[in-house]
Parts: sequence; structure tokens; C-alpha cells
Amino acid sequence: MSIILKNAEQIELMRNSGQLLAKVFAMLDDYVQAGVSTMDINNKVDDFICNELMARPASKGQYDYPYVLNCSINEVVCHGMPKATQRLKNGDIVNLDITLEKNGFVADSSKMYLIGQVTPLAKRLVDTTYQAMWAGINSVKPGATLGDVGHAIQRVAENAGYSVVRDYCGHGIGEQMHEGPQVLHYGEPGTGVTLEPGMTFTIEPMINQGGYRTKTKKDGWTVVTRDGKLSAQWEHTVAVTETGVEVLTLRQEEMA
Repeated sequence: MSIILKNAEQIELMRNSGQLLAKVFAMLDDYVQAGVSTMDINNKVDDFICNELMARPASKGQYDYPYVLNCSINEVVCHGMPKATQRLKNGDIVNLDITLEKNGFVADSSKMYLIGQVTPLAKRLVDTTYQAMWAGINSVKPGATLGDVGHAIQRVAENAGYSVVRDYCGHGIGEQMHEGPQVLHYGEPGTGVTLEPGMTFTIEPMINQGGYRTKTKKDGWTVVTRDGKLSAQWEHTVAVTETGVEVLTLRQEEMA
């Protein structure tokens, strides 16, 4: 896939999509709790994006995926499918991965939710994964490389005793949900694509308590840790600017 540089007008449209997507997570903050089914969450997000934000849930129909979000709980690494029979319970950690398209441009972001009282070990994994994502984001600037970004993420994760999933990565994004480049969450400094203004892509590390190996369940979508240990993920869509990086999907609680 080719890397498509965005001009100022296109980045403004992506910024608008990102701000709308941040509103989706703000809406969910009080809704996601023990007892709610993952299908209830899916339906609420679908209704909110379409009828409140007048936008399109970009995941729905992509690669024949029938839902508007991925809902990945505990040992699920990514691509968890919502189910009416699957209810969140006390102690769960859950990643909600949502995409939104408005005026032709897509934003992609995910957030971890801690349900009720989670164990200290689970909270440490979630917090470390968030720190790893931001280490990657803070490495983005013109002249840096994707290897710099991946290395920054890997260093935070492995220093905490965790592993970085190899099978899935971030991606360029714009008018299409998936564009070039691929954004690995591990790597060597100074290697890979050199960043330049106008690039837009996701940074979305998946960090495991145990080993990094994964397997896909029989539904063809749900990816779990091979050893059954917990996994966590956070994601933002970013743009390379003339001086550094802008997080296009920044949420209210993350603003200084």
C-alpha cells in the first residue's frame, strides 16, 4: 500500500473525524460497566455515530465485518466480536476499538476500560500499554523513522516484563481505513520509513502479560493470546506535522 501525504485541508477533515470519535468514547465512559453486553455497546455506538454525529461507522462492512466495533476482553488481543450473550463482569479489562468516517476521512482509536475492581496486575498491564503507546507517539517527528517509533514502544513494554504482539500493527489511514505504511510496535532505531509532514497513521500497540504469540479463534476474527494470559491495547490516529506530531483522536481527559 502506498503512503498518501495529506494536505492541510485533508488533515482538518481527519481532525474533525477524530474529534467526533473522541465524543463516542466520552459517551461510553459511563455506559461501559458490569452487566452490559458487548452487543449492547455495539448497538449504542452504532446509533450514536449514525444518528447523533451524522457520521458513518467505518468498520461496519469492512472486509465483511458486520459490527461497528471490536470488543476485546482479557486474553483477547484484538478483533473481538460483540455478542448479545457476552456480558462484562467485575474484574474484566476490555478494549473498545472504534472507527468513524465523516466527510470522506476515517479516524481510528481504541481505549481500555477497567470493569469494577480489577487486579493490580491487570491494571499495571493496562497502564504500561498506555505509556508504551505514548512513548511511540512522542517519537513521531519529521526525520524520525518508524523503527524509532516501534523501538520506543518495545522498550517500555519489555522493561516492564511484557511482550509486544508481532502479528498485528498500526497502519496508514485517511480516505481509506488501511493505507501505507505499516506501523510495527517493535523495531530498531533508525530503520524503516522516514517520517515526513502529511503522513497520517495509527499507533496501536498490543501488549501481552506473557508471550507475544497469538492464535485466531474459529470465528475467523477473534485473536487471543496463545498462552491465555492478559492482553491490552490503546490506539490513536496521529499526523506528522512540520514540528512533531498531532494526535487527531485526542480525548478530553488527555488534554493538558
